[in-house]
Amino acid sequence: MYGKFWGAAALGLALASAGWAEEQAELIGDVNAGAEVFEYCMGCHEVGQGAENGIGPHLNGIFGRTAGTIEGFKYSKGLIREGRLGMTWQLENLDAYLENPKALVSDTRMSFDGLEEPKERADVLAYLRQFSDNPQNIPEAAPTARKHEVELPPEILAIVGDPEYGEYLSTECTTCHQTDGEYDGIPAIIAWAEDDFVVAMHAYKRKIRPHPVMQMMAGRLSDEEIAALAAYFGGLE
Repeated sequence: MYGKFWGAAALGLALASAGWAEEQAELIGDVNAGAEVFEYCMGCHEVGQGAENGIGPHLNGIFGRTAGTIEGFKYSKGLIREGRLGMTWQLENLDAYLENPKALVSDTRMSFDGLEEPKERADVLAYLRQFSDNPQNIPEAAPTARKHEVELPPEILAIVGDPEYGEYLSTECTTCHQTDGEYDGIPAIIAWAEDDFVVAMHAYKRKIRPHPVMQMMAGRLSDEEIAALAAYFGGLE
């Protein structure tokens, strides 16, 4: 199991809660099946004995590692930013990053569409868990204790947002985010797929993404208001 493996491993919902109780823990996934899923990653990442950085960083010790911190690897500005904000890779945010990298870190360079199937994500995370510290703690203790509620209910994603209402609500957003698509140190959020926008805002609302200002802003929004903002910004060119 400790040979080299490569790939476009999509990693990342952000800081996991340290207070997860053991009774909430569940099995992560099937390690052997995860080794097969990891073949999707082959080409960018190594894991196991002697793993080195390639197109992507090596994945040894990924659980509990601060985002964007492997010495000598050139990360995207987005991952460096999230690391400086305190994001560490835990089971929950790795699951989210595997599902949709850009929904977690909007300006990541990860060129991977994501794994749609929850079982595939769980299996590959179980496989990667072997190469982090203290694997004997699977799955009862951090960083591998898993909450039961990890995905948005379908009814939230099904809300059709009103773009005119979203424009009305957007004034607080545009004090920081520019509507012309320029970066200027703050990520652009125009022309963003609506589902990705909604997932990201709910990740801030649940304090899974670690930006304190965004957590505060998202925490004041209802599901309908988030959908309206997603419709407005998604429609901007």
